[in-house]
This record gives sequence, C-alpha cells and structure tokens, in this order.
Amino acid sequence: MTKQINWKQEIISYAFLIFGSALFAIGDVMFVNPYNLAPGGTYGLSNVLNAMYPWKVSLYAICMDIPLLIIGTWILGPKFGFKTILSTFLIFGCTYALESTWGYKPVIFEFMHEVTEGQTIDKSMLEVLGTNMYFKPDYFLNTVVSGGIYGLAIGFVFKSGATSGGSDIISMILHKYTRISLGTLVMIVDSIITLTSLMLGNFRLPIYSILLIVIESKIIDLVVDGVKSYKTAFIITDKIDDVRLFIINDLDRGGTCFVGTGLFKGQERKMIYTNLDRTDLVKLKLSLRSIDPNAFVNVIESAEVMGNGFVPLPHNDK
Repeated sequence: MTKQINWKQEIISYAFLIFGSALFAIGDVMFVNPYNLAPGGTYGLSNVLNAMYPWKVSLYAICMDIPLLIIGTWILGPKFGFKTILSTFLIFGCTYALESTWGYKPVIFEFMHEVTEGQTIDKSMLEVLGTNMYFKPDYFLNTVVSGGIYGLAIGFVFKSGATSGGSDIISMILHKYTRISLGTLVMIVDSIITLTSLMLGNFRLPIYSILLIVIESKIIDLVVDGVKSYKTAFIITDKIDDVRLFIINDLDRGGTCFVGTGLFKGQERKMIYTNLDRTDLVKLKLSLRSIDPNAFVNVIESAEVMGNGFVPLPHNDK
C-alpha cells in the first residue's frame, strides 16, 4: 500500500533545509571565517586552509564533501538520502555566493581601519583582513554569536530530516571498523579539525572554536527538541489512590501503577510512574507533603517524551 505524502509537512521540511543551509553560510562567511575559527567539519578545516592558502572556503569544502559522500556511499551504503546531498550543495551554493559578494569582512569588531598607500599604523592587537584592511577583534562576543548561528542552522537542517554529512561520514566509516561509539568518534574527528587552527599561530583559536562547538550543540538541542523540560517521577506511597486521583484530576496527567516488593522489609509496595513538565512537578511535590509525608519520590530528567499529552509521535510519510 502506497503511503500518502503529507505535502504541508514536506514543504515545511524543505523550508527548514533551505533556511538552515543559508544561515550556515552566513555564520561561516561573516562570523567564523574572519576570526579563523575551526569548529569541526569540512567547513572548519576549509577555514584554516583558506587562511593559509587563500581560496574560496566553499570550493575547499565541496572538494572534500563530494569524495566523502562517494566513499561513504561505497562503504556504508546509501544511508545519507536526498536531503543530505541537497543540503551539501545548498550550503556550498550559499557560501560561494556570500563569499563572492560579501567577502570575508567581519560583522563583529571593536573598530576597523583601512590603510591608504604610504600610511603607517600601529598594528598591535589588530588582525589583518585582506591586503589593506585591519580590525580589532572581539573574540568572545563573536564566538557566542557564531555558536548561536551555527546551532540554529544545523538544528533546522536536522529538523528537515537531513544530516550534516561532511566529516561525520569519516566518523561513521571508523565506527564500522572499530568498537568506538559514534558520538566519541565525532568528538575525536571534530577535535582534530579544531586543533588544526593552531597552524595559524594563535593558541586562542582552538579554545574559542571549542567554546563555539559547545554553544552550538546546546542551540541544536533547543531547536530539535524544544525548550520544554520533562521529568519522570517514580512515587512509592501507601496512599496510592489519593496520589493517583491528584495526578489525574489536578494535574490532568496519566501514569502507570506497578506493584513491587520492598528490599528492607519484604513488604509489597505500589509505585506510580508518571511523566510531568516542570510546573506539574512543582505542584506534585507540594501536594505530596500533605497527601503522604512518608512518600518516596525519585525524579529523573527525560530527554524526550512522546505520546498523548506530550510531543506527537513522528510520522513516516516516505
């Protein structure tokens, strides 16, 4: 049976992909590259190569991305999908267009000065930009803004159903032939790329690049998972019916009741398992003191809760 395509969802998905790709180009060309940062990935390495041997960042990156896609498909099989390939070329196109028009001028700086012929200036604490343009950098502010832009960009690409590709393919290949986890391999590969910025002779660059990656990862989580914070509560109480009614009637939540045996006395105990948001958890804790002061509650952080009353289960419209 052929599944019906949800055109509205597909249009939104491709809009996320286009917006994320364009935003990534803005972050790289206008914020990351002027400061010679290398926050992992093929574009991070391309920024370092661009500083050492001037050539367009997009051309460096696409020369790495295409072979990686071919090698990855050959070794791993066609796991990447159309959207990942489209994202690769969209980012390339947007980056190429922006660096061809905007150049590599920074957006964030304390001041910028153009040197005319025969003029001399004190170049201490200044960074060179091109042949006759100098600016005093603000590394911290630029790193924070860069991390935010990168995080939003990649977050929207992920929400579209695409992956970042690039250096992640190297990690996936290594993962196939080693017992090292994929997350660890991604961190190792990106860290090596980040350390290549040391070749530019500035020890601050890898430090700020790592800070950028940390900020970026947090923003990606916010974009993909949202700002909603969910908690999972396990409640052991002798007044199980009172707690159950409070959760159902006052919090408008559901849950599951388990029966177990206590280790200390070997007595049969009942436990409620329920998922709550932060506000509901506060209400529950305040009310439990009056319902059953002897209740035992274990609260854990939930990365994601899907189903009725929470995030809807994803649809597979392919």
